[in-house]
Amino acid sequence: MTMNRVARLVKRPAPGLVTPECFEIADEAVPEPGDGEFRVRAEYVSLDPAMRGWINEGKSYVPPVSLGEVMRAFSAGTVEASRHPDFKEGDQVVGLFGVQTHAISDGTRVQKVDPEIAPLQSWIGGLGMPGLTAYFGLLRVGAAKEGDTVVVSAASGAVGSLVGQIAKLKGCRAVGIAGGPEKCRALIEEDGFDAAVDYKAGDLGAQLDAACPNGIDVDFENVGGDILDAILPRMNPFGRIAVCGLISAYTATSLPPGPKNIRFVLTMRLKMQGFIVFDFAEDNATALADLGQWVKAGKLRLREDVREGGVDAFVDTLNLLYTGGNFGKLSLKV
Repeated sequence: MTMNRVARLVKRPAPGLVTPECFEIADEAVPEPGDGEFRVRAEYVSLDPAMRGWINEGKSYVPPVSLGEVMRAFSAGTVEASRHPDFKEGDQVVGLFGVQTHAISDGTRVQKVDPEIAPLQSWIGGLGMPGLTAYFGLLRVGAAKEGDTVVVSAASGAVGSLVGQIAKLKGCRAVGIAGGPEKCRALIEEDGFDAAVDYKAGDLGAQLDAACPNGIDVDFENVGGDILDAILPRMNPFGRIAVCGLISAYTATSLPPGPKNIRFVLTMRLKMQGFIVFDFAEDNATALADLGQWVKAGKLRLREDVREGGVDAFVDTLNLLYTGGNFGKLSLKV
């Protein structure tokens, strides 16, 4: 008998990495769709840095996942039963279906995807939230233009690798910050970055000076902490900082100090803006058209890190995001 394998949040995590006792993973009856609903058989669950914040209690851009609730997650799968006029059996879809093998939806914020453009898992990656985040963060918030020097931290991750590639498509100099020589090599040789900085190698400031001889016009910030502090003094006047994430603090056991070099926001007249990809939802179709065209033309490489293990591997796989264990868009095959 087919069952729904599901991960439910049962305990708020302590500071640090997420531990297995925070979730109950169990088999439940496969739900049946009602009128105006359909059931999805999930195939890939997206693992995103924001998940660590979603399970904390406190004020944020979305309410926290409630105790007892299925863990919030974007996933991609196939409609296997439908009582909805706009979705039929066999449709491949992406939505906020949660960490489970089967989900019921009424179609709200669900997107049908085209497997002829890219395989299913890519629609929760470069053609999903990470791709939209890179697109809007760089082009709208960062206002990157031809000739700019763009620096992106966590550049080997799902968003960062796309930021650098889009920057190159727009005529910018792309500089990525990543951990380790292999990731830095891949940024240049496979993703087309102009330069890569290895934050694990030390002398971060000197490396940035060498990679950015004309200063930095746009910082796509995914990390914060010491990396942001090294970038701030090297920003050009009227530079733009698009704050996408601050992953260095997500699993910190104590609150890290604020930026020591914040004065450069004043002296260089910088624009520093946080953003959430949902801010631009009304323009998703335009962004996806551009992203899809670049992928189909071979101009945009989608770096994917798909892990096996099903729902049971959720916690261990999620923690890879906070230890640098992934290389590209991290997803879990369920």
